[in-house]
Amino acid sequence: MEKVWFKSYPEYVPEELPEAPYRSVRELFEQTFDTWPDRPSYSNMGTTLTYRELDELSMQFACYLQQCLGLTRGERVAIMLPNVLQYPVVMCGAFRAGLVVVNVNPLYTARELEHQLKDSGARCIIILENFAHILEAVIDQTSVEHVVTTGIGDLLNFPKGLLTNFVLRHVKKSVPKYSLPQSVAFRAALKAGIEPRLKHVELGFADIAFLQYTGGTTGVSKGAMLSHRNMIRNVQQTVLWQGDAYDEFPYIVAITALPLYHIFCLEGNCLTVMSQGGHNILITNPRDLKAFVAELKKHRFNLFTGVNTMFASLLSTPGFEKIDFGSLRVCIGGGMAVQPAVAADWEKATGQHDPAGIRPDRDIARGYRQPDWQQVHWRHRPSGPIHGCHDLRRRRQPAAIQRDRRDLHQGPAGNGGLLAKAAGNRQRDAARRLAQDRRRRPDG
Repeated sequence: MEKVWFKSYPEYVPEELPEAPYRSVRELFEQTFDTWPDRPSYSNMGTTLTYRELDELSMQFACYLQQCLGLTRGERVAIMLPNVLQYPVVMCGAFRAGLVVVNVNPLYTARELEHQLKDSGARCIIILENFAHILEAVIDQTSVEHVVTTGIGDLLNFPKGLLTNFVLRHVKKSVPKYSLPQSVAFRAALKAGIEPRLKHVELGFADIAFLQYTGGTTGVSKGAMLSHRNMIRNVQQTVLWQGDAYDEFPYIVAITALPLYHIFCLEGNCLTVMSQGGHNILITNPRDLKAFVAELKKHRFNLFTGVNTMFASLLSTPGFEKIDFGSLRVCIGGGMAVQPAVAADWEKATGQHDPAGIRPDRDIARGYRQPDWQQVHWRHRPSGPIHGCHDLRRRRQPAAIQRDRRDLHQGPAGNGGLLAKAAGNRQRDAARRLAQDRRRRPDG
């Protein structure tokens, strides 16, 4: 099979991935902790964690999971959090304890949450207290034994953290009443993990890193089993493809407004930026556009990931025109294609037009997600035009798709580590639906 997409690769992008620098997601972030301990890692609502602080907090949480709760290698831990500082602490802690992360959409209904917890077999869940009442309604039908609840302000600086939690609980009434007698507060869990010593757990390429659930378009939502190999190889691709986009800056500063529980932002912002010692600015509620714009004004960021509706909404928000976009170098639109009119308005409003025309290093790049295949694929190179582009496979993703739909197969020589394993406890259901689809085809 002729790999025609290689013809569109920039000169600096190799056709094959080099040997992976890490064998697990844990090794990725621990190397970052050792290399850039004093750099900012994540910021949220005015509070910043350095990589040294993230190292310490995640180790405490890892000790809590392993030594206090007794969770063992490969067991599932569900994370039901928006973009708050607790997310990277919990995620890193879970991997340090040798566990599998199950990302859960905080806006799930009780039925959706029950399905995912039962299907994943999660024994522990870390959940924002705003949604704990949803868990209360279904926990008895799941295998969850341990619950850690947290408030938005739990890791914010004093006194902002206390004030934030107080206002959300007692003024805005944003935390409905719930009863989870077995639950433990997040800060109490961190405290309990200070003394125990973490027992090292081996992790490698073949081990599952994430159970990432699909949208359920072919039935119920299914958990794609993403291995550490999947995630590391995808991070490698992204770093190679970005080229020298950030070379003029000390480190990447990324606006992280898309949810971390979603595969696009999980890989594109969380892991890729961490692997390079970058700084993720977490936006907890991007629907609050006034607060979103106010936060953007505080930072000189060089990476922005979003979706079409986000770009369009920001453009019409008062104060957007006062944001400093002078450092912006990479802007990626995920999900549905960014509409040409929105892209043109964005480029004009952010100063991406100069007398010579659009600066190609700042156009909105397109990406799309495939949970079953593993994360994000570029729709075009960062230095190319946004409109009329075709699909560039970023690495080795050999597949042949025939127009008559008869021949759909994986090409030779492997897949470069992108293809995820079969979907959780739903392999049979997925196989049955594929068989039904084949029988329905007029061409057999």
